[in-house]
Order: sequence, then structure tokens, then C-alpha cells
Amino acid sequence: MKKINVLSACLLFMLFTNLKTNAQIKLSDIFKKVTEKKGTTSASVTGTPSSLEIGQGIKEALQIGVSAGADRLAVKDGFLGNLAVKILMPPEAQKVERTLRGIGLNKLCDNVIVSLNRAAEDAATEAKPIFITAIKQMTLADASNILLGNNDAATAYFKRVTTAQLLQKFSPIVTNSLSKVNATKYYSDLTTQYNRLPLVKPVNTNLTEYVTQKAIDGLFIEVAKEELKIRGNINSRSTTLLQKVFGYADKKKG
Repeated sequence: MKKINVLSACLLFMLFTNLKTNAQIKLSDIFKKVTEKKGTTSASVTGTPSSLEIGQGIKEALQIGVSAGADRLAVKDGFLGNLAVKILMPPEAQKVERTLRGIGLNKLCDNVIVSLNRAAEDAATEAKPIFITAIKQMTLADASNILLGNNDAATAYFKRVTTAQLLQKFSPIVTNSLSKVNATKYYSDLTTQYNRLPLVKPVNTNLTEYVTQKAIDGLFIEVAKEELKIRGNINSRSTTLLQKVFGYADKKKG
């Protein structure tokens, strides 16, 4: 009986020792893998990106940025509720507005301004596909110039390659929307009221051209905001690729 107890104790001791050794080996392996992973991640973030990585990083960043900017404007009050892009009366009609508000026609003036912004919000829904196409067609040279260029280099690129398409796409949408939201009627009522006043110079504005251009200007303002956010806010670099590419740019410019 005593021999059996001794044997059992020996077997238990050997089993415990083996389990402890295996556990140490597994913990060592896990620690090694974690260390290697950290080293790899650090190197991938701090190394010099290739031309292909720069191209991919810029396209990824701009797609995120322009999508966010366009989406903010393509909703109700996207223009009207944003003081940076809110569309006011055309310059030649601002005297009209002051005069009519002075005689109590505030509601008429407000209706015009709201309707102009609603038309721009409708048009903005078509902006994102145009921007995304411009990003996909971007060359590696374009991407590198944007990365290492001025803080508005991406915005300048979009202005250069998308303005004509935006004008063409927005114009019929704005025309339809101005009619849909009664902007044409409101503006006609406003100018008619003003032109009836004695000794005033008649006002005539092409609302479609005015709202279309203002809508495009507003889009580029929002794109510029997103560009500055990506360049200046490290937390907005949400992937390893973005961290590597823009970290490289920070070093080159620093």
C-alpha cells in the first residue's frame, strides 16, 4: 500500500512538472508573438512608404474625407444650418432684401433664402460619385504632390478636375429644385415687390447659375475642412496605412 502511495506521488509530481513546463513554453511563445507583432506594427507605421502605399493612402484618406463633407451638405439644413456655406441673397439682391425687410416683408425674404439652400442641398447629393471618380483616376504623381504639398493641395486638385463636371451635373438639378421648392416664385415675388418701388434699379438674377456656383463653393469648403482634419489630427488617421503615409509627410515637412 505504501509503495502504491509513493508511486502515485511520483506520477503526480511528474505530471505537475510537465504541465508547468508546457505552460511556460506556451506563455513564452505568446509573449514572443506579441513582441514580434508590436515590432512589426511599429515598423510598418514609421517606415518610409512606397509610391504605391502613398497612392493608396491618399485615395483612402480622400475618399473618407470627401464622403463625409458631401454627406454633411446633402441633407436638410446641410447648407442652411451651416454658416460657413449658407447661401444668402445674390449680391445684387442684398439691397433688395434690406429694403423689403425695412418695410416688413421679412417672411418673403426668408422664403427666398430657405429655398435657395434647399436647392443646393438637393444638388449636393450628386457630388460624392463625382469626387470618388476623381479619386480613382488620380495618378501616383498626383497623390505624392497632394501628400507633400500645401494644406489645401487635395482641395486644389478637386477644384481642378471636378468643377466642370459639378457644374454640368448640378445645373439641371438646381433648376428643377428651385422650381420644386418655389424659389423661382419667391424670388420673382421679391424682385417684383422691389421693382415696384419708385426710383429703384430693376434687379434680374440668374438663380440657377448663382445657386449652382454657391453649392460647388460650399462643397469645396467642406472638403478643405476634411483635408485639414486628416493632415493635422492624428486621431483621424484610422488605419495603419494612413498613419504611415501621413506620419511620413509630417517628417518630411517638419
